[in-house]
This record gives sequence, structure tokens and C-alpha cells, in this order.
Amino acid sequence: MDAFLKRYGPWALVAGASEGIGEAFARELARRGLNLVLVARRSEPLEAAAREIAGVAKVQVRCVPLDLGREDAAALLEKELADLEVGLVVYNAALAPAGWFLEIPLEEQLASIDVNVRGPLAVAHRFGQRMAARGSGGIVLLSSLTAFQGSPFVATYGASKSFLLTLAEGMWFELAPRGVDVLAVCAGATRTARYLKRAKGRAPGELEPDQVVREALASLGRGPLMIPGRFNRLASQLMRRLLPRRLTIRIMGGQTRHLTTRPD
Repeated sequence: MDAFLKRYGPWALVAGASEGIGEAFARELARRGLNLVLVARRSEPLEAAAREIAGVAKVQVRCVPLDLGREDAAALLEKELADLEVGLVVYNAALAPAGWFLEIPLEEQLASIDVNVRGPLAVAHRFGQRMAARGSGGIVLLSSLTAFQGSPFVATYGASKSFLLTLAEGMWFELAPRGVDVLAVCAGATRTARYLKRAKGRAPGELEPDQVVREALASLGRGPLMIPGRFNRLASQLMRRLLPRRLTIRIMGGQTRHLTTRPD
């Protein structure tokens, strides 16, 4: 049996799998022979992705339409998948309210905390217990380059990604002796449909979702953190180690200013 399949199979759970990086993870994991549980709020694109993947790869694909912002989402998933041996969890689902902090409705920002913070914490806890009991598995949390400093105009989203990065690093240390690999993927600008709809021109270091996935899976088991793309790794090192923190925040604000139309 292939080593990856033996360690992380036979089933992989991909949360936020209906498009973008999540869908790319699903395709690559299916190519590697893992059966899939695809989770997302919208059932139609989820089912479409599942049909396409099942038509190409000889794997089983199960869809679970679910709002991951629900307080009981992780419990419902655990119950739904009680009959499956899930060896890999990829949590890609996220809400990213954008604009001036005080002008984004509080309800939207709290909803993003439910999906981006409580959701992955609960899913990692419940399925991590099952992996630790069997002595192998992996958990991949999609963080972001916004995790390394305050990120104007996506302040709550960036803060939630900082939480995921710190959570993954702590989990990595605790779970490694129990056979479970944990990885935070700090992706930069990625050419997903949602990103391209918001983007104003090209951003430095843009990557295709497939490249993010390939680099992430190659890093699983090698450490708690990875940044896809050579440019992004170099830029992150520069901003974190050589520049004053207030300057890195200003640089980030220059990159995200297009997300709001109100003048200063």
C-alpha cells in the first residue's frame, strides 16, 4: 500500500470542498487513492464537484451539506461519519468579511469566528481523538499570510487565521508522539474564483490552487507550518524578521485597501 494512503487513509474529510483550494485538495487526495467526505454549505456545487471527482478517480465520495458555522457542526459530522475511518482532515472553510472594521456588521464578523475558529477547533478535537486512538493521521488547517500581522480591511479574518496558526503549532507538538501530523498552511494570494472576483489586478506571488495543495501535502509530517510559493516565503521572512511591525501592517493595508471603496 502507498505510504501516504496507509498513513492518512482510507478516508479524508475536506471541509470547504465545493470550490477553490478545498476542491483542489479533494481532487489531489482522490488522485492519491483516498476516499472522500466533502463538506460545504452549498449542496449543488458540492454535489457537482463530487460527481466530477468520482468520474475520474476510483474512490468513494460522500457529500455532507452542512453550515460549518453551526455550533453543533463538528458533532453532526462525527455522528454522520461514525462508520468511516477518517485519517486526514483538511479544514479549508472560511468566511472573510472585508471592509472597514466598524462598517462591517458585527453579525458578519461573529459568523466568521464561528466558521474560522470554532469550526476547525471542534473538528480537529473530535477527529483528532479518533486519529490518536488509532496511532496515525493528519490534520491540515488553512491559515493565511494575514496570520503574521494585523491585516487592515480583513482584520477579523486575519485574526482568525492567526488563531489557526497558533493552534496548529501547539497541536503539532502534542499530537506528533501519538502519530498525528498537524500542519498550518499559510497561503497567500491564490487564484480561486472568489479571489479573482474581488481582486483588482495581479498580486505578487499569486499561485494556482493546485500548487498550494501540492506543496502543502509535500510538507505534511515535516513541521507545523508551511508557506506555499517561493516568493511568498521570502516576502514573509523579510516582513517578519527585518521590517518594523508597524511597517508590515501598512504594507498589508496597501495590499488589501482595494477591498473597501470608501476614501480615507
